[in-house]
Amino acid sequence: MGKRKVGALEKVEADLSNLQYKIRRDPSSYQDDFENQYLQYEVFRDVFLDTPTSRDENGLVSLKDQIDFVAHVADCYPKLTASFPDDLVKLLMQHHAELEPDLRDKIVGSLVLLKNKDVIDSAKLLNTLFPILVTTPSKNLRALLFQKILSDLRSANSKATNHRLNRTIQTVLFNLLSSDRTSSKGIWAVKLTREMWKRQIWTDARTVEIMKEASLSENEKVVVGGVRFFLGGDKEREEAAEDDSDEGSDVDMGKLKHQIGINKKTRKKEKDLKKAAATVKRKERKKNAPHPLNFSALHLLHDPQGFAEALFYRHLQNQKSRLNLEQKLLILNLVSRLVGLHQLTVISLYSYFLKFLTPKQPSVTSFLASLAQATHPLVPPDVLEPLIQKIANEFVSEAAASEVAFAGLNAIREVCARQPLAMNDTLLQDLVMYRKSKDKGVMMAAKGLLSLYREVGAEMLKKRDRGKEATMGLKAGERKEQRYGEMNVGGGIEGLELLEKWKQEERRKKRIEKGLDPDGPDDEDEQAEDEDWKNWDVSEDSDDDSEGWINVEQDGEDINISDSEDEDGKPPAKKAKKGPATAEEQAEAAKTAEDKAVAEAAAAKAAEEAALAFATTRILTPADLAKLQELRLEASVKAHLPAHRRKAAAANEAAARHADDPLTAEQIEGLAGLGNRKTKEEKVAMARGDREGEKHQSTTAKRKEKKVAQGKSTTNKEKARQKNFLMTLGKAKAKGKRSLTDTKKILKGHLDRQKRGGRRGNNS
Repeated sequence: MGKRKVGALEKVEADLSNLQYKIRRDPSSYQDDFENQYLQYEVFRDVFLDTPTSRDENGLVSLKDQIDFVAHVADCYPKLTASFPDDLVKLLMQHHAELEPDLRDKIVGSLVLLKNKDVIDSAKLLNTLFPILVTTPSKNLRALLFQKILSDLRSANSKATNHRLNRTIQTVLFNLLSSDRTSSKGIWAVKLTREMWKRQIWTDARTVEIMKEASLSENEKVVVGGVRFFLGGDKEREEAAEDDSDEGSDVDMGKLKHQIGINKKTRKKEKDLKKAAATVKRKERKKNAPHPLNFSALHLLHDPQGFAEALFYRHLQNQKSRLNLEQKLLILNLVSRLVGLHQLTVISLYSYFLKFLTPKQPSVTSFLASLAQATHPLVPPDVLEPLIQKIANEFVSEAAASEVAFAGLNAIREVCARQPLAMNDTLLQDLVMYRKSKDKGVMMAAKGLLSLYREVGAEMLKKRDRGKEATMGLKAGERKEQRYGEMNVGGGIEGLELLEKWKQEERRKKRIEKGLDPDGPDDEDEQAEDEDWKNWDVSEDSDDDSEGWINVEQDGEDINISDSEDEDGKPPAKKAKKGPATAEEQAEAAKTAEDKAVAEAAAAKAAEEAALAFATTRILTPADLAKLQELRLEASVKAHLPAHRRKAAAANEAAARHADDPLTAEQIEGLAGLGNRKTKEEKVAMARGDREGEKHQSTTAKRKEKKVAQGKSTTNKEKARQKNFLMTLGKAKAKGKRSLTDTKKILKGHLDRQKRGGRRGNNS
């Protein structure tokens, strides 16, 4: 009996498929047949609505088949099936918890099919599926609905951005989060928004506001989802964009064309070639498309100050918060990044760090990294000074382990790189003395702190610790004490002063060659500038110059700057002692020093005015721009010479790091990889790690294997080597019986072919 029932159902399904095919070809001829089937659908529907909890297998299967049939041909009879979408919506909305899984999935698929056929719009479909997504207890149904919603949003925005639909869905998601902050339903709003952001469909400020509302929720899962979006959503978007750009990169059109030209032509191979060509064209179109302006989520925030304060007071300082330590660390990381990126002022945040700055605290390096992220030049130094003092007392001492001291010194260095005024002279001198530690990590961390203050606060160091360049800079007045709130004004063209200096030197050389005064006035500047515009050739501004040599002046012998006076080879010669100076000599010396300071200040002001005048009164010619690029490259090479390496100090590293890039706990634990030493066995295993499973082959074998993998054939010479000896025996005998005349002809022909470039010749 069971077999008969299954056979009957299969026969009904086959009949419906056949009728569906006929209707698609000629709807008007089969309208009566469709009406009969539609009446059967209505009967099965009414029976199910009368007893929705019934489990009549025959009726459920018939209803599923009828729904599938009507959905496929509903666009052919729009008047007859006008109420069909509403019936499906009613069935799904009211009875999704009672429906059989197969029938429920069929209804969802039929609604999506009707939307693809433009019978219903996306708004109606999404307004039907999303409420069920956040209420149904079925895990399989949730996964199906989420996939269908995401797919529909992607297809709706594939050709052009559907702003109306996007605003509607974003409003629904925002209301879902704001209506009930304690509910876990908001997690679906977080997941959907994050996926749309990752696929670069939603990239506006409204999306960021949704995730901001999620971060301020009271449900732990929703809060963590929103916070993780701000911390890692941009990285996910970049990785997804790279994956899309790599799609089709392994398509070798030359290989496919070669195979089709050599092998037997089939439809499958032609189809593969067309598919590969379409993939390559799509990739080229993406490559030539303008780059989208994708702003970071942290930059699209409307009120970062209010958001940071709300996060801090609601989740970190609130005693009723139910978040664990790991979740609080995520929120602290977000707050510190907001404070450091937008240079916000949240004074109570720094006192919050005090109780966590101890080596016994779990995940203490994460707290140290967050403290460094939350530091910026506008933070008051007296707020940071107790924190640095506590880090030094708790982490940096002779009794502390080397890893602890290393992490403490790195944390102090990162904080002081962002706010140098937080350090005092006495503590700096104590920390700098650790550069003589026997542990390499501690020594390098202390030297990093010393290098930092040689650049940003050399006056706080002792004279012997300042180094040559810092000492000369202080004497010349080039390095001044930084004040709180003082900011360096950017702008201008990088390296313009180098171009101005080079032009002045060239001008002096020309005037000396003509026998004129080097510093005299010159009326040929405008004429020379016109010549620069005329003589400039576009072909000269190419990348060929970058492959040549760069003229770099010699700096002489390297200067060894010692950290202590005991390491010098010879003690400095003692100056002859002079008697006490008279009052007149002291007054004259003071006057001379004052005049010198005034002269230096006037010279610096004149140099600034000259640079400003050069930038505002001259139009840079193409030759000037080419020379400017050359001077920049030469200056960068000079900066990496041994005598100048100390200029690349820690302050420059911190300034070079992009504001969006976070400071991780790994950078605090092992900056430059010196904190954790490896054993000999670990080093050997790491050295052999890349060789495991590698076959040891000759270069010829590797080349041959590579050619085979690329689908290339071998040469005739290589094929001849693989022939059986008996096949080549006759040729070898004939070669030995050649006469001298035949040998001469063969050798002469060989030389002629070489001159022509082979048998086919070289006509190029």
